[in-house]
Amino acid sequence: MITPGADNEVLLEIVEGNIAVVTLNRPAVRNAVNAAMTLKLDAIVKRIEADDEIRVAILASSNARAFCAGADLAEVAQGNGPKLRTIDGGFAGFTDALKSKPWIAAVRGFVFAGGFELALACDMLVASTDAVFGVPEVRRGLVAGAGGLYRLPRVVPRSISIEMVATGEPIDAARAASLGMINHVVASEAVLDKAVELARMIANNAPVAVRESLKVVRRATEHSDDELRKLSQAASDLTMVTDDCKEGANAFLEKRAPHWVGH
Repeated sequence: MITPGADNEVLLEIVEGNIAVVTLNRPAVRNAVNAAMTLKLDAIVKRIEADDEIRVAILASSNARAFCAGADLAEVAQGNGPKLRTIDGGFAGFTDALKSKPWIAAVRGFVFAGGFELALACDMLVASTDAVFGVPEVRRGLVAGAGGLYRLPRVVPRSISIEMVATGEPIDAARAASLGMINHVVASEAVLDKAVELARMIANNAPVAVRESLKVVRRATEHSDDELRKLSQAASDLTMVTDDCKEGANAFLEKRAPHWVGH
C-alpha cells in the first residue's frame, strides 16, 4: 500500500471513503522530521480538517522499526531548526494543529522524542508489541518542547511521567499498556489494520456528535466540573438540533443502520 520515495515525505490515503491514513514516509532516516515533511504534514492536517467526508484520521509510519525519530538533526545542524515548526501546527506541522476530528497514532518500534510527541498529540494509540516509548531529551541537554512535558502526564500517572522525563529511560509497550497509555497492543504487521478497525467504529457514529463529545473529553483534566458541565451542555444543545440527531432516533425505532449527513 505504501511506496517509499524521497519526494513523498508524507503520504495521504483515504480508506473506505471517510478514514484518512497519513503515513510518515522517510524510512531511511527513521522518519526524522525535516522541513519538507513539516510543510506537507501541516497541509495534510488542514486538508483533513476541511474535508467533511473525512471523519477519522490515522497517523502511521512506513518504517516498521521506528515510528519517528523526532527532529532531523542534519536539518538542525544546518540551521534549519525553525523550519521544523509551522505557525499553525507547531512541531512537524502537527503537535499544535487544530484537530477537531479524532486522530489515532499507529506506532511500531521506537517511539522517541519528537516522534513520541507526535503520538501524544493524537487521541488514541495502537502500538506493536515491540514498541518502545521514551522522552530522552534531557540526555542531550534539551526538553521535550513539543507537548511531551504536559501531554505525557495526562496519559500515565504523574510519578511515571516524571521518571520518564527526568531519567530519559524508555518503557516498553507492555508497561505502557498497563499504565493505560495504549488503546490496543498487537503484532507489528497488524497495527495499521487494528487502527483502521478502530477508526471504522468511530466513523460509524454521527460525526458532529463525535466531534462535540471530543471537545469536552479533551478538556476533562483542564477545567472544573462546573466549567465542564457548561461545555457538555453546549455540546448537547448543538447536537440535539442536527439532522443526525433525528436520524439516530429514527434509525433506532426502525431497527436499521443510521445514515449520517454530518449536520
